[in-house]
Amino acid sequence: MSVFTTRALLNSVGVSQSRATSGAVAINWILKDGAGRVGKMLFARQGKKFDYDLKQLRFSGDLMMELGAGIELATAAFPQLFLPLACMANVVKNVAAVTSTSTRTPIYKAYAKGENIGDVTAKGESVGNIADLLGTGMSILMSKRNPSLVASFAVLSCGYLLSSYQEVRSVVLNTLNTARFTVAVDSFIKTGHVPSLKEGNLEETIFNPPWRHQPVAIGSRFGEAFQEPASFVATRPLFEDERYIVTYNPAKDKVYALLKDQAKQDDILKAAFHAHVLLHFINASHANLKARKRMNSDQGSYHYVNPNPLNMDFLAHIEESCKIVTSSYGVFKRKAREQGWIMSDSLLNPGRARLCGVAPQ
Repeated sequence: MSVFTTRALLNSVGVSQSRATSGAVAINWILKDGAGRVGKMLFARQGKKFDYDLKQLRFSGDLMMELGAGIELATAAFPQLFLPLACMANVVKNVAAVTSTSTRTPIYKAYAKGENIGDVTAKGESVGNIADLLGTGMSILMSKRNPSLVASFAVLSCGYLLSSYQEVRSVVLNTLNTARFTVAVDSFIKTGHVPSLKEGNLEETIFNPPWRHQPVAIGSRFGEAFQEPASFVATRPLFEDERYIVTYNPAKDKVYALLKDQAKQDDILKAAFHAHVLLHFINASHANLKARKRMNSDQGSYHYVNPNPLNMDFLAHIEESCKIVTSSYGVFKRKAREQGWIMSDSLLNPGRARLCGVAPQ
């Protein structure tokens, strides 16, 4: 039906009545839309991230929407590349549409007080329609003055992204996803205080570029975490009574939490808490090492530093972190509950690995 109706629409606006010409144009148009739908289905595999990391996905989706619009704008400069550019733009914009649709309900739910989600949704959609109508009217007025297309697009895109950023920052969620958990644990380690819902949501990182280094990984594989088997053998006794193992890989400058076969939700949360505590010790060690090197350089002396450290070289920090976690994890959970935080299983990405055969007996 879409192929036939698109062909009829193109004929009505002056495209050649030739069956071959109109058919080819219609098929190209359908290919463009089809590519977008395929991209939409593939991106929908994000699953639970739409519930837990909805702020990050919402803002990333808006960035992608502007990227798709920019690619569409480029077709005016490269008309001979219309089909590949249009397909690419449609894929990007459909992915952004999935993100917007999937995160809308959880955002409305955050504003609902009780069972009035339908009322909140209706009012939210009304606000969106008002914005659309105002934007359409303003664009008609602006277009009569023939402004620069690129300049207008740049200004409007910046305004849209700024509004989107303020939108997601205004949402207060009570679940501890990776970003909010990091804020809560860092605050607890440094001050002994777990931030309130509003504080934690305001301090949460909204946009993480894919190339940005992530210092903590939960649910990692053995080969990612350990450089050699000897390090695992040395670290394993420290976690005999736990359903996880935490280590630091200096080659990748990252703390890894490996989950044992019988790990439950609380074990995952404790592993994530332990990983951040160990990261705090590692960062303090690196800061002390840099200060010592600077002091030795000023004094003209030399202090040998192993250029290729191993996991075992940080065993003392792991042992110290075990003592801190044993005494403080229960306190952290209690203070988090008092602030209204809900402990969820969102810290473990779907499909991450578990260590079979090393569960505590």
